[in-house]
Amino acid sequence: MKKSALLLLLLTFCNQIIFAQKETTILSIKSNVNAPTINKNIYGHFAEHLGRSIYGGFFVGDTSKIPNTNGVRNDVVAALKALKIPNLRWPGGCFADTYHWKDGIGSKENRPTIVNQWWGGVTEDNSFGTHDFLNMCELLGAEPYLSGNIGSGTVQEMADWVQYANFASKSPMSDLRKKNGRNEPWKVKFWGIGNEAWGCGGNMKAEYYADEYRKYSTFLSGNITKIASGASSDDYNWTETLMKNIPNQMLGGVALHHYSVIDWNQKGDAVDFTEGQYFATMREALKMEELVTKHSAIMDRYDPEKKIDLVVDEWGGWYDVEKGSNPGFLFQQNTMRDAVLAGATLNIFNNHAERVRMANLAQCVNVLQAVILTDNAKMILTPTYYVMKMYNVHQEAKLLPLTFDSPLYTYNGETLPALLASASKDKNGLVHISLVNVDAKKENKVEIDIKELGIKNVSGNILTSPKLQDFNSFDNPTKIQPIVFKGFNVKKDKLTIIIPPFSVIMLEGK
Repeated sequence: MKKSALLLLLLTFCNQIIFAQKETTILSIKSNVNAPTINKNIYGHFAEHLGRSIYGGFFVGDTSKIPNTNGVRNDVVAALKALKIPNLRWPGGCFADTYHWKDGIGSKENRPTIVNQWWGGVTEDNSFGTHDFLNMCELLGAEPYLSGNIGSGTVQEMADWVQYANFASKSPMSDLRKKNGRNEPWKVKFWGIGNEAWGCGGNMKAEYYADEYRKYSTFLSGNITKIASGASSDDYNWTETLMKNIPNQMLGGVALHHYSVIDWNQKGDAVDFTEGQYFATMREALKMEELVTKHSAIMDRYDPEKKIDLVVDEWGGWYDVEKGSNPGFLFQQNTMRDAVLAGATLNIFNNHAERVRMANLAQCVNVLQAVILTDNAKMILTPTYYVMKMYNVHQEAKLLPLTFDSPLYTYNGETLPALLASASKDKNGLVHISLVNVDAKKENKVEIDIKELGIKNVSGNILTSPKLQDFNSFDNPTKIQPIVFKGFNVKKDKLTIIIPPFSVIMLEGK
């Protein structure tokens, strides 16, 4: 009886070892002198005149009791500078193609008002305009990315805006800029020629928009990067048509928009969601790998030297608005689901750094997958904020290509890759490895051979929480924050990591 029990115990132990070996994911990371640098602009953000993004989010006016610099909240500026925000896209979004920039310059009391027909039907008083935005970008140390109006605007209007912002010598627009208090030009590099031209930007056909782009591009002068309004998700014909009909020298970038939406008619609650809804959201998020791969392949046929950027200037999770809030303001909470979504997406962008050179999370403050939420004088940082802060070590670092066969996250007979990762080496020789476990229930074990990387010492941080639905609230603003990660060991040049369910990890090796 005792021998049988002992034998059974030994068999069980051996089976556990074999099972553990089968469940270990071997991740290979190689240095490659030809690998691209991860462009810092992949970590860009988006601020539209939408809900409380601008007013109450970034801008409170210079008479506000909330500490500010020329009306811009000091706490928001400090938080975004800590994030190392590289660029900020403005004024839209759909709002861009109803925005007339001259309405937002000069004396504030004399600026005309309009109705924001896209978002809530509220009155836009234009108190936050070109000077306010571009000066704010200087405060942030971020490159401005201006979206021009080609839906309801004119070529002359946009050409004037470029001259107003960028021209140093004497001209009608530079004279007007100086009259309004700014002597030196801002030298704005990134200019979007319209937004979602296939939809709210004019419901154009791809061929028609390509011709419009060519026309606008002809009259926008100076050393600027012109970005075409790109496809929605898997509209590969749109990208094909633009690449075929617009000369390469006219294109600085081609945009792509993709939101992780379960169902546009029933998006689901931002906090009160099931594992099934989580799985469906992540399924949409992980489509980014396929989208970037296929749109890049189309661009490669027309631009084999990869001179034109793929710009994913709208991405993120989109759910139903918080109960009791204005439906047109798109205010939603931000949970561990969003942290996992952000980490997974950024890993995809990093690994496609040879073509993806800019991306903009939608949106920065108080709208959709925001990194910051405000409530009058209060401000909180979301789980997504902390992911982007953890990941900013990848900015301008050399990509380290990696290969592995991901374990699977299985739910109701469907599967997704459970593990997403990227790695880089910065100018100081530090190696960073970012890992995301998408699986809602199961931890995953990863082994990495670090001998070739020359790593001797490893440290790390993790972002996780007991529940997927956990979030930072104004009552409990620090519920989710990165903490020191110790779930790894280094032995004989092998780094072994146990990644908890729905967690984001950043490891540093030196």
